[in-house]
Amino acid sequence: MEPKSGCSITLPPNDCLKRPRSSGSQEDGLFKYPRNGCILRRRFAMKGLFQNRTDAGQYLAGQLAQYAGRSDVLVLGLPRGGVTVAFEVAQRLKAPLDVLLVRKLGVPGEKELAMGAIASGGVRVIHENLVRSFQIPQRIVDAVAAEEEVELKRREKLYLNRDARYEIEGKTVILVDDGIATGFTMRAAIEVLKKQKPARLIVAVPFASPTVHEEIADQVDEMVVCHSMDNFSSVGMAYENFSQVTDEEVIRLLEKAHEEGPTPR
Repeated sequence: MEPKSGCSITLPPNDCLKRPRSSGSQEDGLFKYPRNGCILRRRFAMKGLFQNRTDAGQYLAGQLAQYAGRSDVLVLGLPRGGVTVAFEVAQRLKAPLDVLLVRKLGVPGEKELAMGAIASGGVRVIHENLVRSFQIPQRIVDAVAAEEEVELKRREKLYLNRDARYEIEGKTVILVDDGIATGFTMRAAIEVLKKQKPARLIVAVPFASPTVHEEIADQVDEMVVCHSMDNFSSVGMAYENFSQVTDEEVIRLLEKAHEEGPTPR
């Protein structure tokens, strides 16, 4: 697929072009990262790669077609924005949809900049280098974590108090978000999932920062990234419309997926 109108293409150093690792593949503008997979071939740097999260999800879903119709596949979205993307993936693959709850720990005064993340089950991942660089006291880190823990608990009651819950052990899990910047939210999610013993863990996102995609790829069985962007400060830069997703919208998508999808097991 060619980049959308207005995209500028920047090729990384030639050795990245010549030496993709043999386990990786690049198809139609898509970058796939099996464990220790190939290096990025193209990088896109602009605002508005996708119209909105629905558009991104439909595009991402098309790159996961090999998982369509399989009874062992489970799609997990990271609320709230990742659920909109994951819904489109689940619909296309005819797979069940569920959520995995993770909360970013934003730097005070710069909340879009993640200094870590927390997830259900007491998981906490901290960006130690950033914390040291910004000289953020441990008490501030703990205070932000405590605040996000309250929101995490609220969402657990809101999103997880449903009959439509799915077993993860032994499944091929496709973990979806609307993008990856620092990667700490995704790392926390991966840590939670690994404890539940999926047969195969795949991370799939519309775009990711080139500084973190390989680190994430090394932690999972496969990573699918549609585009990689240099020099961006927030996930929203990849979207023309990055309006906030509400709790009501997340619940609506989960209920719709449950009504139209496979029976929970």
